Amino acid sequence: MNTILFKKQLSDDVFLMRIAASNIAEERQPGQFIILQLDNDYGERIPLTIADADESEGSITIIFQVVGKTTTDLSKLNEGDTISNLVGPLGTPTHIEKFGTVVCVGGGIGVAPMHPIAKAMKAAGNHVIIIMGARTKELIVLEKEMTAIADELIICTDDGSYGRKALVTEPLKEICERDPKPDMAIAIGPPIMMKFCAETTRPYGVFTQVSLNTIMVDGTGMCGGCRVNVGDQVKFVCVDGPEFDGHLVDFDNMMARLGAYRGQETTAKHKCKMDQQIENRGNK
Repeated sequence: MNTILFKKQLSDDVFLMRIAASNIAEERQPGQFIILQLDNDYGERIPLTIADADESEGSITIIFQVVGKTTTDLSKLNEGDTISNLVGPLGTPTHIEKFGTVVCVGGGIGVAPMHPIAKAMKAAGNHVIIIMGARTKELIVLEKEMTAIADELIICTDDGSYGRKALVTEPLKEICERDPKPDMAIAIGPPIMMKFCAETTRPYGVFTQVSLNTIMVDGTGMCGGCRVNVGDQVKFVCVDGPEFDGHLVDFDNMMARLGAYRGQETTAKHKCKMDQQIENRGNK
């Protein structure tokens, strides 16, 4: 059992939690994630990236968006509640070294897993440019933390409510056109965003690393649910990743696989809403 030490709602459907997990806090490295399960018997297992850790407190920080039944149920938990099953750190850590100029592009909740990576890249002596994007101002997260890291910070919103009215690929293209061009780009966010970030950097020959969040069950490479095509090879995100060369990832295949259980997810979320309505009536 892992106790929730702190909870904060960042927007209508985005939450931050600090969870007691001392061993994970000590061992985790940038780019790694956890898998949690709320119900030991029948609960779904979902991967969530470690956004931060506090070794002195023995805690890890996760930031998640409510998109399905499990994240809906997780959002209803409060400080003092416990999570039945939490394992980690999982995945291969980000390779950190002094590359030169590194562009970190975070879309939506993708800013959360980008935070420890950008922080480590800065500590390694890189010139770090951070591009943050979201649909609206309300969905921008960790702006203060990213501002403290960035040598240059660019914020984009789809509706123009904050920063530039643009997709993140627009400033990314501008940066790639600079002389000298950046030495590396890292993109984390929705699959379609990462796909087009990779396509934006491809003509300029800028190596682009993406962090994939696929369907996972066990997190050890045994189930094969997280497999993706990378170049001419099949990789397992949970053990070979989550980070890969974005110019080699078959995003179309990955997105098709992500939609394989959309019907079941919709049904589960609908039932979840019905349960909440029944609960609310019972409390009146």
